[in-house]
Amino acid sequence: MRGRTTHSEPVPDSRDFPTRPYDLVKEFALALTAVVVLTVGLATVFSSPDEKPVTVARWARAAPADFTATAVTELAGTSGSAQYGPPYTDTPGAGQKIGPVSLQRIPGVTIPVDPAHDFVIRPLTTVPEPPAVAGALAAWRTAPAPRQRQWATAYADALGKSPGGDPARVAPGDYGPVPVLTSRLLQLAKAGTLGSELTAAGRLYQTNYTQPLLFLGDSTYLEDQARARHLAGDQWGMMNETGNYPGQPWLWLFSFWYQIEPFRSSGNADALAWGLMALLTLVFVLVPFVPGVRSIPRWSRLYRLVWRDYYRAHGTERRRREGDPGR
Repeated sequence: MRGRTTHSEPVPDSRDFPTRPYDLVKEFALALTAVVVLTVGLATVFSSPDEKPVTVARWARAAPADFTATAVTELAGTSGSAQYGPPYTDTPGAGQKIGPVSLQRIPGVTIPVDPAHDFVIRPLTTVPEPPAVAGALAAWRTAPAPRQRQWATAYADALGKSPGGDPARVAPGDYGPVPVLTSRLLQLAKAGTLGSELTAAGRLYQTNYTQPLLFLGDSTYLEDQARARHLAGDQWGMMNETGNYPGQPWLWLFSFWYQIEPFRSSGNADALAWGLMALLTLVFVLVPFVPGVRSIPRWSRLYRLVWRDYYRAHGTERRRREGDPGR
């Protein structure tokens, strides 16, 4: 058997390498101070304002005329929620599309909402009401649907002609029980009872804010609040939930598409923006498999700039081995 000779290189001694003093505690203190200063400074400049929550009670107290007008549209079936379509209502023709495909209608009505009943009538029946309100509820329930819409539509038109939309200055007319119902609903909203009732909606835990958000979304008050903070659909703005910072900068790409055509003027802007973002995400995921695109880093040689220290040292070592003193 032939033996094999092995040659082992000497283990380098750590004392053979250049050294310098290093104060770890000082470096940690400086780094911590820098991070704290940057965090506080950036949070101050870029954080979302700590706004008070927009509640049903706040809405009713700040804009009672708008609250009443919105409640009337719920009864008339002309509000945004009533005509939104899936997943809330099965409104014919409602739903955003991408071409012939209605993405909104594919899952169907998964969160059924009846705005007239859920936002107005049901909250008025949860507690004993005065005789006038109980009589108005009975009159509404016994009237056929066309008659209900006729009352609500007539009252909505009258409110539109009233100075400042003030219900107290509405011209006399055949409005049925609608004025009594909306007046009582406004009282409950100002007291804070309506918001709690819409949130609970017959459930044990008050954690579902779908109904109060839909009701608020039908108003002009919420839109005015958003527009004042540059958060409307045709404005450029983003805000994180109250109390958190620095906001959601990742949403800028979604918000961007709503500012340009054809998204800006399309009734299917949400579906189109979603479809485009899904396509862009797919392209991003498939970058390693797209010929030409996957070779851009190699062609651009940007990696040599990122790893310049390595290539500088590697090139020096190679020239030393080849006997080239370098240039």
